[in-house]
This record gives sequence, structure tokens and C-alpha cells, in this order.
Amino acid sequence: MPSELRLGAGLAALILLAAAPLAAEPPLTVDAVIARPSTEARVYKLTGEAVAHETLSASFPAGGRIAEMLVAEGDRVTAGEKLARIESVQQEQAVRAAEAGVATAEASYRKAREDSARQDALLERGATTRSARDAAADQLRAAEATVAQAHADLDRAKKALSDTVLLAPAAATVTDRKAEPGQVVGAAQPVLELALGHSFDAVFEVPEVMLTSFPTAPMVTLTRLNAPGKPFRGVVHEISPLVDQARGTVKVTVRIIDPPPGLGYGDPLIGSVTRPGGQRISLPWSAMSATEKGPAVWVIDPETRVAHLRRIDVLRYETGKIVVRSGLKAGEEVVTLGSNLLYPGRTVRVKEEE
Repeated sequence: MPSELRLGAGLAALILLAAAPLAAEPPLTVDAVIARPSTEARVYKLTGEAVAHETLSASFPAGGRIAEMLVAEGDRVTAGEKLARIESVQQEQAVRAAEAGVATAEASYRKAREDSARQDALLERGATTRSARDAAADQLRAAEATVAQAHADLDRAKKALSDTVLLAPAAATVTDRKAEPGQVVGAAQPVLELALGHSFDAVFEVPEVMLTSFPTAPMVTLTRLNAPGKPFRGVVHEISPLVDQARGTVKVTVRIIDPPPGLGYGDPLIGSVTRPGGQRISLPWSAMSATEKGPAVWVIDPETRVAHLRRIDVLRYETGKIVVRSGLKAGEEVVTLGSNLLYPGRTVRVKEEE
């Protein structure tokens, strides 16, 4: 045999020996899922607190030093019940001075009335002049005005004394004490925060961007932090027009429709809302791979069972899964576990097929 033929036969044998292991490589066993679009519903959850639907800040009409606080946070009070008291030494002295003024004015009035009556009698007998009788009548009218002024001063002093005691305007619950005994407060400065009635609201600090996700105000599902298995309902009642510059949040108030028994002011609440969406394909996070151009997944050819790397566009990443915007079709088979061992053209076998 010529040397050229022997050399060609040897090279052919080497090529066949080198190619034999590749042809005999068994399919790689992987896990896979079928890409199926499903209705996407996103659930947003935030933590807030329960507050009173109607609140009132109680304050003294006049300033002074607080002598006594008669209620504490959480106390239920009735209409007219005493809540607090400021020092009233000056007001009591003013009342006593006004009472003395009334007594003096009334004594002067009685004397003027007697003088006027005596002048009338003397004038009838011709024992006095008409000018003297008119002067006595003028003194009587002046005494009447002095009595009226003295009674007005007494009423004003008594009102100032009554203003040193803070009374509950209606049946309410004390939610906050804003002052303590010994503290000097000004006129109309809030001393107590009162919750009127038994209605509840829930207050949440909502990120501004989240408000753009809902065209209309959604129904809110609420749960207490210590009782998550007992949900109740709420509706959006008010959205603040202001954005917190430091946190980028908006204050949203939710009216609680059916508050559960035992719910208290300040209790932490979890509010959740659901936003329905369109049909999207979701894949487990383990299906993610990548190319130099971005995210990708391994798709299995249904006939040849060969895996091919395909570029996809990811809408968003969520806990445990990715939501695909484009790049996959319904019914395609995607490798989830084992993609790190794949290369283009590798034959695979899904674990369930074994």
C-alpha cells in the first residue's frame, strides 16, 4: 500500500476515534417548565396604624399653669366630665372683687331709689324744687347702670373662673396627653387629644409612585399585626395632596368599614390591595441565564430535544420568579435546573421523561 494511502487511512481513523465520544455523549438531565401565560395580579402591602375617625384637640380658653390632669391616655370620658384644671388664684380673687362691687352698687342703688322717692313726695307737697327732684332721678338712673355694670363684671369673672376647668365636650376616648401638671400653657394650646365616637380609620404612608398604579381607589383588605388570620375591610377615604419631601410618601387615610372587636387606637395594621394585570409568562428564578446582551433562558426544541439559548426581555424581578415581557411563546419548554451545564446544541432529557 502506498505511503500516502496509509497516511490518509490513519488520519481518518484518528478523526473517527475523536468524534466517537462526542456522538456517544448521553443527554443531560434537567428540570424544565412549560411557559404558560397567566393573569398577573400584584398585591401591595403596607403597615399603618388605627386612628380615630373623628378627633378633637381640647384646650383652655386662657393661658396658665396646669394644676391637675384628671385623665390619662385610654380613659373613656362622658360629656361634661372634668379633664384638667389650671391654677385659678387670680380668677377667684377677681370673682370676690366683682361680688364686692355688686354689693356696693346695689347699696348705692337702694340709697338713690330712696332719695328719688323722697324728692317725689316733697315735690308733691311743695317742699322741694323740681330741679332737686330731677337730680335725684338722674342719680337713680346712674345707680341702675352701675348695678348692671357690676353684674356684668361678676358674670365675666365667673366665666373666667369656670374656664380654668377643662370639660369634655362629648363622650370620647383620651388618645394623647400633650401637657403635664406644672406646665405653663397658652390660650388655645392643645392639652388633650380626644377621639369622638367609635369609628376607626387606618393611616398609611404610601410611596408616591404606587398611587399611579391604580386608576381608581381600590378596596383595602386590613389585618391586625397580632391577628393576621382575621381580615376586615376598608375604603380609601382621603389622600393628602402633599408629598413628604424626606421620604417621598403620601398620607392615605382608609375608612374601616367593619372594625373587629378589641381594635384600639394606635394598633398596627397591615393593609393590602390587589391590582389585576394582563396575561404574562412567569418563570422560576433558576431559569435565568444571560448573554452579553442581557437576560436569556434555555429553550428546548420539542423535536430534537436540543437546548438553545434565547434572549428575553424581563418586565420585572419578584421574589422567587421573573416576569417576562417578551421573547417567549406559550407552550415552549424552558430549562429551570441544570442550565449552568448547558452549551448550544446540547441534547437534554427532562427529569420527568426518565
